[in-house]
Amino acid sequence: MSGSIDVSLLKEEMQMELDHLLGWWSTHMVDQQHGGFYGRMDHEGKLYPFADKGIIMQSRILWTFAAAANLTGELSYHTMAAHSYDFLHKHFIDQKYGGVYWMLDFQGRLVNDRKQIYAQAFTIYALAAYYKLTQEPTVLAQAMALFDKIEAHSYDTQMGGYFEAFGRHWEPIADLRLSAKDANEAKTMNTHLHVLEAYTTLYEVSRDEQVGVALERLINCFMERFTDADTGHLLLFFDEKWVAKSKVISYGHDIEASWLITEAMGQFDNPVWQSSAKAWALALARITLQDGLDADGGLNNEREANGEIDTDKHWWPQAEAVIGFWNAWELSGDMHFQALAKQIWDFIQKEIKDSEGGEWVWGRRRDGSLLLHEDKAGPWKAPYHNSRMCLEMIRRLSLD
Repeated sequence: MSGSIDVSLLKEEMQMELDHLLGWWSTHMVDQQHGGFYGRMDHEGKLYPFADKGIIMQSRILWTFAAAANLTGELSYHTMAAHSYDFLHKHFIDQKYGGVYWMLDFQGRLVNDRKQIYAQAFTIYALAAYYKLTQEPTVLAQAMALFDKIEAHSYDTQMGGYFEAFGRHWEPIADLRLSAKDANEAKTMNTHLHVLEAYTTLYEVSRDEQVGVALERLINCFMERFTDADTGHLLLFFDEKWVAKSKVISYGHDIEASWLITEAMGQFDNPVWQSSAKAWALALARITLQDGLDADGGLNNEREANGEIDTDKHWWPQAEAVIGFWNAWELSGDMHFQALAKQIWDFIQKEIKDSEGGEWVWGRRRDGSLLLHEDKAGPWKAPYHNSRMCLEMIRRLSLD
C-alpha cells in the first residue's frame, strides 16, 4: 500500500459520502403518499412530485439501499430498501406476461409497457441484493422468473448474446433503443454489461446452475465479441450477427466493465480462465488511462466516431473510474492505478459533489461550467454509481 495514501482516511471519507448520499435520497426523494421514490428533481433542486417513475431509477434505488444495508447493517437503509421494494413489487412487475414495465406514472399506473432487457437486468440486480438482505424466498423467485424470461425470449440461441428489447407480450418491436442517443441496433454492450452484473449477483445468492452457465457465456462474450482488436476499447452497438455498427468509445463503460468482469470471474474456481480475465481487465484499464483521462484530473465522457473527444465530465464515469483503477491496482500491484483512483476521488469532491444542494451534479464541461440542463435526480440519475463507488471502496479498504 502506498504510503502517500491514508487508507483509514480514505475509508472514512467513503463512509461519510455514503451517508451523505443516502441521507439526501431518504430526506428529499421518498414518496410517502404514493410509494417508491419521486421521479424527478431538476438541477436547481425543484422537485417534480407528479413526474413519471421509471424502472431504471426505482430498481437502482432498491439495489443501492439493499446493498448498503448488506454491507453496513444500518437499519435505516433496510427500511428504505423495503419501501422501494414494496412499490416495485406491487406496480412494476407484469403479473400476466412476466417481466417489468418500463414506465409508470407517479401513482403507479402503467405508462409504457415495453420490456427492455436492460430494465429486466437491473431489476434482477436489485432483487438479488434485496434477497441477500431479507432471505425472503418470494424475492428470489421473482429474480429467477425475470432470469427465465430473459433466457427464453432475449438470448440468441444461434449467434449468442441478448437481443435488446421487446413489447409487453415479448413480441419483436421496431424501436429497440434504450434512449434517444443510442443506436437502434439488436445487441448492445451496455445492456450486456448490466445483464452481467445482474447475473453475477443472482449467481452469488442462488448458486443456480443455469445462472452460472449464462454468466460464463457473458464473460466469454465480453472477451470475444465486444473488444475492438484495433483499439482495445469496447464497441457499443452491433447487429444481430455481431457486425459492429459504431466506433464510439465510452470511457466510463470501459473502466466499469474492467472491474465488473473481475467480480463475475470471482464466482468461479477456474485459475486459467481467471488469469485470462485478469489480463483482459488490466488491458482495458490501461487503455482507459491512456485515452480517457483529461489534464483536469477527470475522466472524459466519450470519443466520438470521428475521433473527437467529448471532454464533459459526467458524474458516473468518475465514480466507476475510482473503483476500476483501484481494482486494477489490486490486480497488478501497479501503484499508479491506486494514485489515479485517489486523483479522481479528489476531482469528484472538488468538481462533482454538490456540497450546497446535496448529492452530485450531473457533470461539468472542461471549462468548469455545469451541465445545467440535466437532472439532480431522475430516470437516468439515481444513487447507484456514486453509492456503489462508496460501498465498493469501503469493502475493499476493509480488506486491507
